[in-house]
Amino acid sequence: MKTVWINGCFDILHRGHFEMFKFAKALGNFLVVGIDADNKVKNDKGADRPYNCQEDRKFALECVRYIDKVVIFHTRKELEMMIEGLSPDIMIVGSDWRGKEIVGQKHAKQLEFFERIGHYSTTNILKGIK
Repeated sequence: MKTVWINGCFDILHRGHFEMFKFAKALGNFLVVGIDADNKVKNDKGADRPYNCQEDRKFALECVRYIDKVVIFHTRKELEMMIEGLSPDIMIVGSDWRGKEIVGQKHAKQLEFFERIGHYSTTNILKGIK
């Protein structure tokens, strides 16, 4: 079995997310998605985030047919430990992470970058709502 890992906030799902999940699932048999806990999102993105709580984000992701398992992490260290424990065959990250430090990368056998689809962005969606 080939295991694939993706992690992120996934606050408001959009087409770019779904395309990434579809791409990831095509590369393996078992797709695990790690999501940032609410407290981590607030620390990383500001007091007005996340828009959706971690349990609602987890539930929404569990309903996506490409995803086999969803886990929540609270810190970078916990994220690193989850990836190390899973030791995924493939780790998928957005292309905007090229050249940056990627937590857990050393524990994945292969790293793949996913190119952004159009101008889809949770930040842009939230700006439009406000």
